[in-house]
Amino acid sequence: MQIQGHYELKFEAVREAFAALFDAPQERGAALCIQVGGETVVDLWAGSADKDAAHAWHSDTLANLFSCTKTFTAVTALQLVGEGKLALDVPVARYWPEFAQAGKESVTLRQLLSHRAGLPAIRRLLPGEALYDWQAMVQVLAAEAPWWTPGSEHGYAAITYGWLIGELIRRADGRSPGESIVARTARPLGLDFHIGLADEEFHRVAHISRAKGIAGDAAAQRLLQVTLREPEALSTRAFTNPPAILTSTNKPEWRRMQQPAANGHGTARSLAGFYAGLLDGSLLESELLDELTREHSRGQDRTLLTPTRFGLGCMLDQPELANATFGLGARAFGHPGAGGSVGFADPERDVAFGFVTNTLGPYVLMDPRAQKLVRVLASCL
Repeated sequence: MQIQGHYELKFEAVREAFAALFDAPQERGAALCIQVGGETVVDLWAGSADKDAAHAWHSDTLANLFSCTKTFTAVTALQLVGEGKLALDVPVARYWPEFAQAGKESVTLRQLLSHRAGLPAIRRLLPGEALYDWQAMVQVLAAEAPWWTPGSEHGYAAITYGWLIGELIRRADGRSPGESIVARTARPLGLDFHIGLADEEFHRVAHISRAKGIAGDAAAQRLLQVTLREPEALSTRAFTNPPAILTSTNKPEWRRMQQPAANGHGTARSLAGFYAGLLDGSLLESELLDELTREHSRGQDRTLLTPTRFGLGCMLDQPELANATFGLGARAFGHPGAGGSVGFADPERDVAFGFVTNTLGPYVLMDPRAQKLVRVLASCL
């Protein structure tokens, strides 16, 4: 496998570990970017971007980053808090009056961002096309009753997060959520990151498919069993209502829509650049960065059925749990995306890390491929 890009010699072991990923027969394409102290020390890509291995992965190949998108969204919401256009602890209904239905009159932005609002799923089965109908989805969520008393527990809002936070951004900023997020996070830093991809960029997007025959860890197995056997369970509804959430990634309408929980498209470079921008203070004042990265939720996750730990729209490290650690310092923060992509920062070592792949693994939190790269990186620092 030909590895493209560049790396500093000190990090040669990282390049070797990246190349070794392609020893797995199913591995198709991937990219890795690492910044240390704001300097890019590793920027690599390899493999194929399409399903037939006819098109090589290029330096500007885009991938659907899935939930890596959530932290871009949270940072935008916090910028609006800094500007006085939103507030963390006033009722969401102040900005979105219809939201006060069904026992949600005191739910706050802080609770939405930390997955504590009780809205990870929608009970009433929706038609497939609802996925692409912003107005329909925010109306359904405004009417939805919480699955638990808001603030008392937490459960990951895998996809509803995008409509919930996105609608608040839309109302506070006056632009569509994807436009607002890209203008406030990616554009100032010159990042190749998109929410609501233009058709003329489609030729750059990697085709995503699942690796077959890999069982995943215990957490993945548990979640799979519930979604197969309990159609009305919270976890099942969270990932399958509206239908086709998990199978739409290669569709043009998925790429075009602005769903800021799950359909950001970008490069490994854009992930590393975003986290470098958080570390150097370009995107958030220190007080708001502290809010982003402070623990708000910890323990058994009602949706993912495994322990999770969250700040505001970012996942925090759980060093003691194999499936839940980024693998560097205990203060690391970031977000994995479905199937293996991940972006995160380690403030103690001033590291910003981005890894993207178009071969989806079956893991619920951290993918072992990225974790292995981080372990090797740690040995080089």
